[in-house]
Amino acid sequence: MTVILWLLGASLFLGGCGLAVFLWSLRTGQYDDLDGAANRILFDQDPKR
Repeated sequence: MTVILWLLGASLFLGGCGLAVFLWSLRTGQYDDLDGAANRILFDQDPKR
């Protein structure tokens, strides 16, 4: 029975860590330009030689 309590605590801790990382990524603007990478692959930009 104590194993279930340990697993419950560990899952709540890991879920909280995942939520904290997700909220941090929202605050730092990781999801601001979702279409930029999708459109960037269509244009071929060769570096100048």
